[in-house]
Amino acid sequence: MEILELTTLLLILASTFSLINLRLLKLPMTIGLMILAIALSLAVLGIGLIFPSFLEGATSLTKEFDFSELLVNVMLPFLLFAGAIGVNVHELLKDRLTILFLASFGVIFSTFTVGTGLHWLVQQPFFGISELGLTYVDCLLFGALIAPTDPIAVLAMVKKMNLSSITETRIAGESLFNDGIGVVVFLTLLSIKIGGAENVTAASVASLFATEVIGGVALGAIMGYLGLQLLKYIENEHTELEVLVTLSLVLLLPIISHHFHFSAVLGIVVMGLFLNQNIDTDKNEVGVQKAMGDYVYKFWHLLDETLNAVLFILIGLEIIPLFGDFKPNYMFIILLVIALVVASRWIGVSVPIGILSLKKKFEPKTALIITWGGLRGGLSIALALNLPDAMGDAKGLILILTYAVVLFTILVQGLTLKKIVD
Repeated sequence: MEILELTTLLLILASTFSLINLRLLKLPMTIGLMILAIALSLAVLGIGLIFPSFLEGATSLTKEFDFSELLVNVMLPFLLFAGAIGVNVHELLKDRLTILFLASFGVIFSTFTVGTGLHWLVQQPFFGISELGLTYVDCLLFGALIAPTDPIAVLAMVKKMNLSSITETRIAGESLFNDGIGVVVFLTLLSIKIGGAENVTAASVASLFATEVIGGVALGAIMGYLGLQLLKYIENEHTELEVLVTLSLVLLLPIISHHFHFSAVLGIVVMGLFLNQNIDTDKNEVGVQKAMGDYVYKFWHLLDETLNAVLFILIGLEIIPLFGDFKPNYMFIILLVIALVVASRWIGVSVPIGILSLKKKFEPKTALIITWGGLRGGLSIALALNLPDAMGDAKGLILILTYAVVLFTILVQGLTLKKIVD
């Protein structure tokens, strides 16, 4: 299938599923789309039992495009930028240290807790998976890829709740930055996996981590500052030009980041926050206006909704090939891993909040909201697909565990979040 035909099919499915959800299911869009996408996958499997050639065609279709490449290098920058310009940047800057502490501690704690727990589980003969050969580094890779939350899904859920502006900003900011930190941790561990632990030194790991983080943040700040000056020069008079400028910057930053091995995810978030600032309307400081006009925000909101719809349909379709790799003995370990992921997330946010609450005020149930609202999405699946094929069946198990956690967080946590925190 040609790229134009595939794009058309995805957009038709996205619009059809969105309409069905709005009129019939009436669920939050993320959850409704995921349910419909899974229903489509099950329907394809059911038809495939009667007509095997149909299932083969559907499976080959999902393999025609590189989901990991599509999400990480194309969709994710647009989705993160749209999320960053929707955050109250002034509230975020006031509370930046709190947000960074929450994001960094939570991701690193979850990575090592989940990784260590999974490594212990796979070594137990009871589960019958010790022969897959998952190493400790493999398990840490799973911990790193499952730690980042989906900021788009999180923001969509949080906006439906009656939270204070500062709490909403903390949750949104933590979700945006833990994506960037999670990707950096994953890439650092992946370099250890590929290069061999014996060839990796603490200095090389620290250097890689620092390059990704500092380089990504610095690049995002530089491009954000230059973009802000350009938008200030345009002064919202030509909204179509502002759209072109923002599109160009979002496309350009990942290319530069890839060349210098910086974190494009962190860069995009920082750049989006820069461009989301207010500027003086004139030298007399009569008032302030957004650097970008309302039309630009509406454009990025439309793009955000469209890509988000396509993303969750792709997640549902990508699950089709995994049914052949699923084994009954995986079910018990899936349940334990889900519990481990949720518990590590809760501890990872409760500890920083407990420390920070000595000097800062937090709304009741903030830790519970961040924990249960920590929905996972396409980024985790894309990172899992990016694991080396040489891992064999071990990669297959990690993919199945990743999908299971993603489905649980979206369908179970997403549907019950409002009831739990009320």
